[in-house]
Amino acid sequence: MHGPLRIAIPIHSLEPGGVERVALGLAARWRNASHEVTIVLGRSGGSNLCSAPALDYWSIPSRLSTKGWRTPWMIHSLYSYLVERRPDVVFFPGNTYAIVAAAMKALLGQHAPPMVLKVSNALHRPDMGQPMRTGYGAWLRVQGRLFDSIVALSEPMRREVRERMRAEPRQVSVIANPILTRQRLIQLGRIERRPPSAWGMRYLAAGRLVPQKNFPMLLKAFAGSARGEDRLTIAGEGPDRARLEALGQGLGIAGQVRFAGHVASIDTLLAHSDALVLSSDYEGLPGVVVEALAAGLPILATDCCVSMAGLIDQGRTGIVVPPGCTDSFAKGLADLRQMRGDPARARAVAAIYEVESAADRYIDLMRDLTRRRDSNRRAGLALSTFGPSGSLRRFQ
Repeated sequence: MHGPLRIAIPIHSLEPGGVERVALGLAARWRNASHEVTIVLGRSGGSNLCSAPALDYWSIPSRLSTKGWRTPWMIHSLYSYLVERRPDVVFFPGNTYAIVAAAMKALLGQHAPPMVLKVSNALHRPDMGQPMRTGYGAWLRVQGRLFDSIVALSEPMRREVRERMRAEPRQVSVIANPILTRQRLIQLGRIERRPPSAWGMRYLAAGRLVPQKNFPMLLKAFAGSARGEDRLTIAGEGPDRARLEALGQGLGIAGQVRFAGHVASIDTLLAHSDALVLSSDYEGLPGVVVEALAAGLPILATDCCVSMAGLIDQGRTGIVVPPGCTDSFAKGLADLRQMRGDPARARAVAAIYEVESAADRYIDLMRDLTRRRDSNRRAGLALSTFGPSGSLRRFQ
């Protein structure tokens, strides 16, 4: 297939997290390259409609809110779309959509289009209890048989995918997480980095206010190390906000911590901060770290993913500490005050995560999948005594 591809991308809603923002960025790039891209929404509407790119959005109207049962509704929506539109390939932008892909395989069988999964989160989950880890491991192995192609975000992640998902070598590709457009890389690179005040640091954290990000540990570490003029801004929204605000009050740091809520762009906050901090228990490859590197900020991060060593040069562009260790994180916050960082090195690493080059590599991957599918179909027809029944022709 040499012409434009028809690509479907399921996302739950236009109130996206990092996974969905990356998917929308890729979709915009593919559309600009003349491919037919449709975002299949599990839920229409949302507070961030104004910041969504101009794409083809498809959803099934519902009089009742589907927020509480979004996965079953997404399965219904995507199945309906695939039957009606028959795209060439489906791109699943993160692990959380794997259950939707499994449902498509169950419902459509061999008539399902090729499916690509971008691994977006850690496959090693020490935060889980042993029974849950066992079940999660089994589910990962199912995914290894489910997807036609699995995209890891780094070489260490490729090894993790091979080991934990038992995927075949041909299934797994490495494409750097497409976080920054070329234009945004240039804009962030123009931010002038100045030494922080001797009296106070301006720390920035960003992410959804959910347990995975371990903001309680961040607040406790900040309370244990902060000087009177130090400030912490937390950008993001989520179900844990009230609990985190109450924790800040209880720790006596409410006057030094600002909850900025959802922001359409983090760039202004990056320009007015002295350091980025990431307290997550686990991640895939955290986009906010790449954004901070592009802005030349020194970073304190937990060692929350196999890709972290390739992101941060210890002691040069940032500091990496063990996940969940409040004392280590508090010491890291203090050590950042003396770190000047290496903005040039940081920006060189960030340039690897450019949208344009990644988008082109995804298209090459998808074309290869569609060629293999067509070749297998022709071979199957040549060996078959009977052609496909009329009831299945709509899926071909």
